[in-house]
Amino acid sequence: MSAQPDLSKLSLTQFAERFRGEMIPLSSQFSYFCASVPMSEEELKEYLEEPVAALPPSIAEALPKIAIFLVPYLEKSDSAEPSEFIAVERPPDNRSSLNSQVRLGNETVLAFALKGQEVAEYHYRFYNRLATLIGENWTEEVESAYSRLVREELNGEVHGEVDEASWRLKQSIRRGKAAKKDSKAFREYARQSFIDTLTLYLHGICCDIDVETGPRQLASRYLRRRLQVIRGLYPPPKGYAVFPEELKNADRPD
Repeated sequence: MSAQPDLSKLSLTQFAERFRGEMIPLSSQFSYFCASVPMSEEELKEYLEEPVAALPPSIAEALPKIAIFLVPYLEKSDSAEPSEFIAVERPPDNRSSLNSQVRLGNETVLAFALKGQEVAEYHYRFYNRLATLIGENWTEEVESAYSRLVREELNGEVHGEVDEASWRLKQSIRRGKAAKKDSKAFREYARQSFIDTLTLYLHGICCDIDVETGPRQLASRYLRRRLQVIRGLYPPPKGYAVFPEELKNADRPD
């Protein structure tokens, strides 16, 4: 049964410290505490069990211990130090945050505001946080393989990106011609592009999603190539498919 504590506008760090003893384990790496709307067993499966089960084993092993907090709302602090508070009432739009992250001991705390949010949006935010953790600490092997791929795209003047953050950085280095050398701008772009593409990859393993088309979207043949590279680096769990043609061979657990 989901807890309904008196949140009293605690900061995320205070909230995590207060309820860390009540975390429910999902795996050796993940635990959670739900302080949002009451959730049925089916909803807990959809929000927590299935997204964690769909993670490639090599991703799970590379992640730190993760504590997931599902809360009603997150409100940005108005202090000079950027931080979020747990809120039971909806904050003003300019103070509202959908997710946040802090470090607590040897755990990374991820908090997600659920009220008014679709589960598909939550899944995206969940995987984007995990992809960011991987991207911020990517190995030399992963960095080399992915950077080589996007450098080839840039040299071939391939248009588009997976998400807004990498799109903006791509436009910056294309204007500055920074792709032809190991510049700081290129490394920042390559890392963000990896995070955005890995987010899509992880989300696609877990859920049946559609890639939105548009003038800024990477063409499907290049996107598929990226996903093939990431699949080689982080193979999906047994029984999970990445590409449509794999579905007939997939034997996902119920």
